[in-house]
Amino acid sequence: MELGPILSTLRRHKITAFLLVAEIALTCAIVCNAVFLISQRLERMDMPSGVAENQLVMVQVANIAPTEDAKARTAEDLAALRRIPGVKDAALVSQVPFTNSSSNTSIKLSLNQKLPTLNATQYMGENMIQTFGSQLVAGRDFRPDEYMDYDAVLKDLDLVRKQTSSVIITKALAERLWPGESALGKKLYFADVGVRVVGVVKDLVRPSLFLGDDAAQWSMMFPLRMNGNNANRFVLRVDPTQRHQVLEAAAKKLRELDPHRIILGKKTFDEIRSDFFRNDRAMAGTLVGVIIALLTVTALGIVGLASFWVAQRRRTIGVRRALGATQSNILRYFQTENFLLATIGIALGMALAWGINLFLMQHYELPRLPWIYLPVGAVALWLIGQLAVLGPALRASRVPPVVATRSV
Repeated sequence: MELGPILSTLRRHKITAFLLVAEIALTCAIVCNAVFLISQRLERMDMPSGVAENQLVMVQVANIAPTEDAKARTAEDLAALRRIPGVKDAALVSQVPFTNSSSNTSIKLSLNQKLPTLNATQYMGENMIQTFGSQLVAGRDFRPDEYMDYDAVLKDLDLVRKQTSSVIITKALAERLWPGESALGKKLYFADVGVRVVGVVKDLVRPSLFLGDDAAQWSMMFPLRMNGNNANRFVLRVDPTQRHQVLEAAAKKLRELDPHRIILGKKTFDEIRSDFFRNDRAMAGTLVGVIIALLTVTALGIVGLASFWVAQRRRTIGVRRALGATQSNILRYFQTENFLLATIGIALGMALAWGINLFLMQHYELPRLPWIYLPVGAVALWLIGQLAVLGPALRASRVPPVVATRSV
């Protein structure tokens, strides 16, 4: 089909053609960026936690007043929790992944370093690796003699300085601090205190992602023994089939051991993760709705415009049929016309999509839009355009030649 008649027709309907091109361009730009943002949200929601998620439950408590003999009471609590049927291990920890309550510290690689290298989160507690189900990829776990009471260290940091204290870090943190080298035996410093790396775990995500996803796995474990006066999160590793029963039994047991203790909350780790990413799911759902709405409006716009043009050109179509044009010629004419308009709109939309992404990068620190989203968006809009115009084009192809004489 020659393009001459198509271009001649479009020149006579400049405003209508321009509006359709503008609609396709705007849809292309928004859809490309929206799909990219959805993929970013889904990737973020799928980030590894570094813990045995389907085996963990958490009970968060609060004391009305500081507890006397907190160390002994905590040992009694943990022993009672471990005796609950279905419990594999238990620990009192300073923080839990994906809970938005995070304890962090700046790290240096030498004492005379003026500015810190980075900021990492610090997990503290006894028996964390076994309870969390974290995977050691290098080194070892803490020895019993390496544990110190958190309260004692808080009062006197010299307790840490007097001995070679240990730390376990994540693989991501090790690669960031010492790229291409083994982290085992290396020292890092915080608050002018040096600690030596004795182990590396595959993953352990931060409780809060306030520093962005790139720093999500910059985590450390310290051999500090917590008690009920400085920590309130009991984490239990349990049989996955008994999580809810164990959760109820654990909360009941903790209330029995101390009737004055308040149970702030009890959740499985699946619920913790779900709550943490609630906003990401909502954003992804909203963007999916926007994409569907835009594509629907664009498709309806193409259908409406094509139907209008078919009605306006019935005499012209009849003349073409009378001069020998077949139904397939008429069908191809309208499909080619739509393809030409869609191509112009998509080309403009790609440029606009790139511009929108640059704006988002500059003002909202989003990553660069991968180029693959542009051709994918183009193909999707071409297909939608061809499907949308198919109905009106088929009606046009069925216009009989006799219409040419009836219209005179």
